[in-house]
Amino acid sequence: MSIVKPFQGLRPRRELAAKVAAPPYDVLDSDEAREMAKGNPLTFLHVNKPEIDLDPAIDVYDTRVYEKGAENLRKFIADGTLLQDPEERYYIYRQIMGEHAQTGLVSIASVDEYEQDLIKKHEFTRPVKEDDRVNHMKYLNAQVGPVFLTYKARPEIDALIEQYCQKTPEYDFVSPDQVRHTLWLVEDPASITKIGELFAAVDVLYVADGHHRSAAAQRVRDLKRRENPAHSGRESYNYFLVVIFPHDQMQILDYNRVVKDLHGLSPEALLDKIREKFDVAETEAVKPDRKRCFLMYLQGIWYRLTAKPGTYDSADPVKSLDVSILQDNLLTPLLGIRDPRKDKRIDFVGGIRGLKELEKRVNSGQWEVAFALHPTSIEELMSIADAGKVMPPKSTWFEPKLRSGLVVHLLD
Repeated sequence: MSIVKPFQGLRPRRELAAKVAAPPYDVLDSDEAREMAKGNPLTFLHVNKPEIDLDPAIDVYDTRVYEKGAENLRKFIADGTLLQDPEERYYIYRQIMGEHAQTGLVSIASVDEYEQDLIKKHEFTRPVKEDDRVNHMKYLNAQVGPVFLTYKARPEIDALIEQYCQKTPEYDFVSPDQVRHTLWLVEDPASITKIGELFAAVDVLYVADGHHRSAAAQRVRDLKRRENPAHSGRESYNYFLVVIFPHDQMQILDYNRVVKDLHGLSPEALLDKIREKFDVAETEAVKPDRKRCFLMYLQGIWYRLTAKPGTYDSADPVKSLDVSILQDNLLTPLLGIRDPRKDKRIDFVGGIRGLKELEKRVNSGQWEVAFALHPTSIEELMSIADAGKVMPPKSTWFEPKLRSGLVVHLLD
């Protein structure tokens, strides 16, 4: 059973939606956010990246950053940029990026079900990032960035969602990255009831993207429950903001790696050692077209690395992932990257940036070698979550990203 509920969303006036909607907090650094916000006082970056309105010398985890985010959210409410819907409702959110379209339900999901693993995870969280989202929710008393959930597609849900997509939308605009965003309101009681009933028949939901936000929502619920002697379980803080998409509409791109140095090896010595576990050949800069195949950019040359049979456990859903094969057979033993969550010698580059970004990083001289991977599949993600296992860090990069600021969930 999956509990998804309608809610009174806080959202932009129709004519302001395109100006307000902003990328999620974790796909831009502070400098990129400052540049993007120039000339647009209404962008939601003032709420989800509030450090852009402060001295750049202030640490992004400083209390003043969260206070500024809360101040900016209050301002948007006070001046009428954001209005709260008078009644509880669902929202349907469609994104179109090139030839790819995905349509999901904006709702609130149960923290209890998350805690009970009826909303399944596939990643560990980093304490500093989780603390950041806890503080952001506490100071704003709101959840402003939706968690991206998925479920095994059901035709009856697809059909009901598609009915609404034939109606006149509330918002319909194209963001600067050329993604089209369309949002419909589900207001009639019969449809609201039907949606709740259909999702009640869904066994489990899966966190696709947003592990830190969902974990933070649980911690904020726990804090508010302790502080509320009249806690009933019905308060809004018992739920968290989500957009739920069927699994067959998910688009996962590659999540690539760059490493600062060769761990004391010469390029020739590194290649010799790589050949023990991989077939190696020079190639053109074309993304890997199949599993267990990688590209490596070193000294201006692209190499294709194909994992040799027997160098990984094909029966293990985690060890057989491409990210695991690269980590276990190359990054750890040859380049000394033992904990990619903490090691500052490695960085991760979303596939949306393309292979040119990897070339740019290495050619700059700040990074020595880059690796391009084949994308993890949504089926692999669900299989690992079902098995109660955890993926290596930075295994998936979902596109398009959910825009922040289109619907906000206020907490009691």
